Amino acid sequence: MAEQKNENLPRRVRNELRFRALTVLRSETIAPGFRRVVVGGPELEGFVSQGFDDHIKLFFPTDPATFTAPQATDEGIIWSSDERPPSRDYTPLYDVQRHELALDFFIHDGGVASDWAQRVQPGDTLFAGGPRGSLIVPENYGWQLYVCDETGMPALRRRLEALSRLASGVKVTAIVAIRDPASKAYLAHLSDFDIEWVAADDEQAIARRLETLEIPADDYFLWVTGEGKVVKRLSSRFETPEVDARRLRAVAYWHEKET
Repeated sequence: MAEQKNENLPRRVRNELRFRALTVLRSETIAPGFRRVVVGGPELEGFVSQGFDDHIKLFFPTDPATFTAPQATDEGIIWSSDERPPSRDYTPLYDVQRHELALDFFIHDGGVASDWAQRVQPGDTLFAGGPRGSLIVPENYGWQLYVCDETGMPALRRRLEALSRLASGVKVTAIVAIRDPASKAYLAHLSDFDIEWVAADDEQAIARRLETLEIPADDYFLWVTGEGKVVKRLSSRFETPEVDARRLRAVAYWHEKET
């Protein structure tokens, strides 16, 4: 591990695990390929999300009217419903002032969450659990790299919006793989940042770009997300003695189904 000048490191915190039945307040298309669903209600009370790439688990039961969310107890998670519905992880975008939770869904064919987001109506119920914990990443690193595909764009958006409120002196490079160039509109309001767009099927272009980067000896943070195998291959670029593993977050946001 590279010698560090300070201990300005990401840190993990645990949250009280709670499952909530939330009410859909509204939904809208906020950019080509992205549908935002905003939820609220009394059970949102006490919601906490301290990490920019936190995730909450959303449940999609066959009949929400007959489904009851599980409960977290000292003995573990207790299910009172017989159904174990499909679930997916999503980045929470919590507005403290409005006491509303927004979820941005990347719309694609055959996705249970994507299909739900396209047909949802105000008044519908959404069941959610978490976040169980958060990785709190300092915002003031002088050099920051973010690599993702469309599934990571909501977390990237949350991070860049937070960084935009900082004073100058932070250098950020974001490399985003997209299937449709129209998806760029999702981050259009963050044009002050250096966002490099690549085709979703061109993993080698990302790998070549990562090879050109000169990582500082200190004061940096690296974030690589996307499909599991792709993340593993791309993040191997940073598995060197010079890179502090504590400053690298490489996590699979989804997994390609085996054929």
